[in-house]
Amino acid sequence: MTLYPKLIKDALATVIYPGTKKNLIESGMLADSIRIDGLTLSFTLIFPRDTDPFLKSTVKAAEAAIHYHCGKEVDVTVNVEYRHAPRPEVGKLLPQVKNIIAVSSGKGGVGKSTVAANLAIALAKLGYKVGLLDTDIFGPSMPKMFGVEKERPYGIEKDGRQLIVPIEKYGVKLLSIGFFVDPGTATLWRGGMATSALKQLIADADWGDLDYFILDTPPGTSDIHLTLLQTLSITGAVIVSTPQQVALADARKGVDMYRNDKVNVPILGLVENMAWFTPAELPQNKYYIFGKDGCKNLAQELGCPLLAQIPIVQGICESGDKGEPAACNVDSITGQAFLNLAQAVVTRVNIRNKELPKTKIVHVNKS
Repeated sequence: MTLYPKLIKDALATVIYPGTKKNLIESGMLADSIRIDGLTLSFTLIFPRDTDPFLKSTVKAAEAAIHYHCGKEVDVTVNVEYRHAPRPEVGKLLPQVKNIIAVSSGKGGVGKSTVAANLAIALAKLGYKVGLLDTDIFGPSMPKMFGVEKERPYGIEKDGRQLIVPIEKYGVKLLSIGFFVDPGTATLWRGGMATSALKQLIADADWGDLDYFILDTPPGTSDIHLTLLQTLSITGAVIVSTPQQVALADARKGVDMYRNDKVNVPILGLVENMAWFTPAELPQNKYYIFGKDGCKNLAQELGCPLLAQIPIVQGICESGDKGEPAACNVDSITGQAFLNLAQAVVTRVNIRNKELPKTKIVHVNKS
């Protein structure tokens, strides 16, 4: 049999690409690079991206179509190119981001997301370039806290890649899975789907030049935390707790997770949230509803700095529900507390970067 370009194209026209439900020729996937040397054949297929789920099966189907229509004796090589540039490999993500801060808590309900949102805004008020990623795939709260629930990020093409443009408000670049799912419907995803979505929000977004990239992590320790540690070199962690003993016990586990020998992420410090209640009409009064100095004592025990004690003020909840976090008003009691927290975090990061090497990405053996 003699091979010629039309014969090759006719064979490939019998292969349907699932991504378009059209054949390879109609989908415009055959590059103008057919090379024929006797019974040796090579050509190139162009796929939308390197993570295309149909890539391997389509290549195999193309090879099978050539052997069926042109002869089993044909030595065929299928090369692959991408319409868009591939995602950078792990270790080369976010090259313009200087510091990555994980805000964590051992348990839910301690105000971790409130602290993360206000820390990001306070850093922006100090003049830093800030990004905030809501990594809680199953319980995203940042769109509500920033008052941008109805916003929908758009995509742009940059450096040959399709990238998501974060929503910007209060000087903070923000992304959350909450922008892409129905807020009234539970997100019923298996772990693999959740971690894949998280990687997209990190690697396929136009975060640009950032001084601080804040990660609002889910409560506890989970696949999400492991994915973050395997994907990003985290500068340090901020652990949030209330003064209650039950919360402190879980905060201790959170510290232990980051200090684990295989993880080795520096603890920048602890934040005691809901440290006391101060009535608006009696700003000098402090009522220790959940106990006094519990997180402060834990910080001393673990050898961690206490970055801040944030009081309970009715306005902090109301402002978050209205999409105007307390840090937007630096003249308020809580606004000033979060500004002090941001300054403390900057100080601790500077010390950490001066004294310690860059955190290594966690590698997990799959044996």
